[in-house]
Amino acid sequence: MGTEREQGSTVAAASGPPPVDVETISETIRRALRFGSIRPSREELAATDEALRGHVAVLLADLHETAGRYLPDRHRVGRIEQLMADPLGKGILSADAEVHQRARDCQWLLAYHTARAGW
Repeated sequence: MGTEREQGSTVAAASGPPPVDVETISETIRRALRFGSIRPSREELAATDEALRGHVAVLLADLHETAGRYLPDRHRVGRIEQLMADPLGKGILSADAEVHQRARDCQWLLAYHTARAGW
């Protein structure tokens, strides 16, 4: 049984983008970039891609909310948004390359977030 005040704060928190978990995102990026030195399975690539997509979505929402009209690199942000709509490649090599690119995009978005947040 929540008070009206508690319920109001839940609604207010739900209206903005989800919080950015820097440590979790950083660990996912590290895991994805380590794939260059090992042979991941298709399932590992797909799971990592799914996690990265979730992180990128959170970071893009945060970017749009905080940057507004003044995006740091409109072309790159547009390319990242466009690639989010594409499914993971069917072949192991294309999937590996796409996961690496998504990790680098996530890394760039996280760097912007942490610089803006004063980490």
